[in-house]
Amino acid sequence: MIQYALKCSEGHSFDSWFQSAEAFDKLSAAGMVACAVCGSSKVEKAIMTPRVRPARNAVKQAGEASENKLSDPASAAEQALAELRRKIEANADYVGKDFADEARKIHLGEAPERSIYGEARADEAKALAEEGVPVALLPFVPNRKTN
Repeated sequence: MIQYALKCSEGHSFDSWFQSAEAFDKLSAAGMVACAVCGSSKVEKAIMTPRVRPARNAVKQAGEASENKLSDPASAAEQALAELRRKIEANADYVGKDFADEARKIHLGEAPERSIYGEARADEAKALAEEGVPVALLPFVPNRKTN
């Protein structure tokens, strides 16, 4: 397969794939290559820039701008969510899957009052809300803590 940058007589540019260079020539001669924008069959190859991949073991040049890591918050909203997460994790106890039971115990005075976060199924969260237990959905999935 080969990809060509093409241009019609009206100046529209588009790309298309062909089985081979010979296949493009045959289809073009038969008038079967048409502009994707206007439908003109007067299409010719346009100048293309080659696609060159860097070597697998290529090292970044010193002074080259570093790319953002996917783990870094990019927008103001992502930064605000990251800050909210840090505050919750710093000021609340993670109770994991026991969230519904622990929240209920705190509400009934059976456990010491403190801020908690964890996971609950939708039916558990609904039941807590119906019982008057103050709960809120967090806009992130808590990190799994193992001890």
